[in-house]
This record gives sequence, structure tokens and C-alpha cells, in this order.
Amino acid sequence: MIMNDPRYDNQGLHVVLALFTIDKDKFKVLLIKRKNQPFKNKWILVGGCAYNTETGEQAMKREMYEKTRIKNVDFEMFDVFTKPDRSPLRRMIAIGYIGISDSSIIEKFKQTDKASDADWFEIDRIPELGYDHKEILEKAIITLKNKIFTTTIMKKLFPNYFTLPQLQKIYEKIMGTELDRRNFRKKLLSDNIIIETDHMQKEDNKKATKLYKFTEKESVINFYK
Repeated sequence: MIMNDPRYDNQGLHVVLALFTIDKDKFKVLLIKRKNQPFKNKWILVGGCAYNTETGEQAMKREMYEKTRIKNVDFEMFDVFTKPDRSPLRRMIAIGYIGISDSSIIEKFKQTDKASDADWFEIDRIPELGYDHKEILEKAIITLKNKIFTTTIMKKLFPNYFTLPQLQKIYEKIMGTELDRRNFRKKLLSDNIIIETDHMQKEDNKKATKLYKFTEKESVINFYK
């Protein structure tokens, strides 16, 4: 490595978060509107530049707070985006993160020092995005659809107990298709994603329904495998 080679100059690191939720039975992602150039007034995923004193995770938490005032959101890395021209200012590598959250616990700040707006958008009604965030979002959606059947990432929406119909309804919103009830239950139980509990839920005059919960199975997948 020759440190004075000019091909090493003018490079930086972006952190980008695709934060998903189910809001009023709609599958949505959190977007912010940029205040500054490049892509002024364009909607983008939450993110920004990492300082050279930060890890990617530290930078993502800081950017999340600076752009939305949101704290304590769990996320994990899912991919890296390396096209040399993804930013018009300089070469910027992007680390993509993915997360899922209960929309009711997030209070959106409509304007901060670095964003003029923030809101949840339905996945099939996404506006034109700045940077390469359309590509990042599309990859994040595919990743999430895979992860909900192999990890406990959905625990963020169901931290306690739930019925299988409640859970299946949310899965169907994310997958965009109806799922077979018996296969759905068998898949999640056999892969140790959920477990039965001794708790029951009774509504009105209906028969009591068994409640389930997510296991403590590790939710992170190594995307290099």
C-alpha cells in the first residue's frame, strides 16, 4: 500500500438505515427529506457520514438521533454498497443497516437541523429517492423477507405474547402474499423462531386462543455466508 497514491484520496463512509414498521396494517419504511445539497428536498433513508473516530454502529446511532431525534432503535448490518459514483461529492462507501420497530413508540420530529421532514412511507408508495437509496431499500426489503422466517427480528413488533393469526397477518403484510396457516405455524416452530406458552387469550364469546412468544434465538445473519 502506497499511502501517497492519489487514488486513495477523497473517500468517505456513509451509514444508511432501512427502518421498517407495520403501521395501520401497512408495511412502511422511515424516510427523511434532505435540507442540503446534494439531493436537497429529496427523500432518503435515514443516514449520513461517519466521523473517522466512530464505528459504523456509533455513526448510525448518532445520525439517527441528529436526523430524527429517535433513540434506542436496534439495527444490524446487512450489506455494503461500493459503487464509486454513488455520491456526487466524493467516493463514499455505504454500510447498509436494517431494523424493525413498533411505529407507536417512535415520535417523528418533522424538522431537525439536518432534515426538513420525516415520515413513514408505504413500501409500494415510495417517492423518488436521492443517492442510491432505491437500490439499498430494495435490497433491505429482500433481506427482511428472508430474515422474518430465519431470525427473531420480528420480536420488535411482538416483544411479549401473540396469537398465530396476529403474527401471520403481519408476516403477510411484509411478504405481500397470503400464507398457508399450517405451514406457517410448522415452519416457525420447527426452526425454533417461536414457542408455545401456557397463556391463553379470550376475546368476547370466542374460544380461548393459545399464545406464543419469540425465542431467544440470535437474530443476526452473516450476509457473507
